[in-house]
Amino acid sequence: MAATSVSWETLRELAGFRSRTGCAVSCYVDLDPHDTPTPADARVRMHALIDEAGKRAEANRLERTHEQLVSIRGDLQRIEGYFGSELARDGIRGVAVFAAAGDDFWRPLPLAGSVPDTVKVDTELCVAPLVPLAADSSSRPLVAVVGRERGDLFELREGRLAAITSRFDEQPRRHDQGGWSQANYQRHVDNLAGRHLRGVADEVERALRQRRGADLIVACAEETRDEFLGLLSGQARRAFAGWAPVEAHATGSELLESVRPVLERRRAEKEAETVTRWRDALGRNARASAGWGATVEDASDGRIDLLLYEPRANQPVERCPACGRLQLVDGACPLDGAELERCDDGIDLVLHRTLEFGGTAQLIANRPDLGAVGGIGALLRF
Repeated sequence: MAATSVSWETLRELAGFRSRTGCAVSCYVDLDPHDTPTPADARVRMHALIDEAGKRAEANRLERTHEQLVSIRGDLQRIEGYFGSELARDGIRGVAVFAAAGDDFWRPLPLAGSVPDTVKVDTELCVAPLVPLAADSSSRPLVAVVGRERGDLFELREGRLAAITSRFDEQPRRHDQGGWSQANYQRHVDNLAGRHLRGVADEVERALRQRRGADLIVACAEETRDEFLGLLSGQARRAFAGWAPVEAHATGSELLESVRPVLERRRAEKEAETVTRWRDALGRNARASAGWGATVEDASDGRIDLLLYEPRANQPVERCPACGRLQLVDGACPLDGAELERCDDGIDLVLHRTLEFGGTAQLIANRPDLGAVGGIGALLRF
């Protein structure tokens, strides 16, 4: 089974699920080869997760009905069975499985990106580990590999380079000179190389027009870089996010490793741009919130356009079991009077409400700006 592309639409679908029985199991397993090199290692990790989740369920058995315990046990067994006999690891760096037998719900997601090992049981599904994958899926930068003969264009999809176009124009070699003078022959060679680069630039221009807002990374030898960039239009140069030096015949993992520093630098730049927008909006008392109290309220009212949060941001939140409204203080729901229930994974619930109302989220991993406000804030739509 191929890796699943995680989109914001996928996350909204998962965030909208509510278990009628209150027992939805969310299971994530990291299959990154650096951490889990063999199938045996993967089975050990999965078994440990399932075993720990089963022990937690039994420890809290007084808080659940017999039917709920049976549902949880069945879901955990089915997840372990799926992992042992149905999941193929080719191209997979992580897996998420969502199950709720009492609601006849089953959703496995093989992933091209790694995720932290997690198993949770709740009324709603845990979606926080998928947010970075959805953010990466929506950006998809272009990588142009350029040489005097080569012109390959790739799109970065879920951590892998997917080929878009490939161009090869064989160039004459020095021994092909024949009776030409050296100067005339060199001009001929340069003209052919320039024509090749012009063709590659045209391919890049077409791809960028089809993917509005995509970043462009150019991978080439240093002596080719300036000549190629000079052939691009002003609009294409504005999409240029960086340059990576590569060997003439680099492919696959070698190419990805070469462009990775550019990708990481661009991700940090986008974080900085987002945080700057948020701080500017706060300074103008405009459409922005900071801290748990304001952000929880804005999420419940559907005002969040972009949620910003740090990797370890979390706080217990009170949730209405009837309408799903969130607040920090306990008591009764102000909308329907239902008694609120305490939930430890506040960040996941804020993500749910943000996604359900059409917003998106961005993990801020390289900036300290959110630390003073509890690691959470938002840009608002109204």
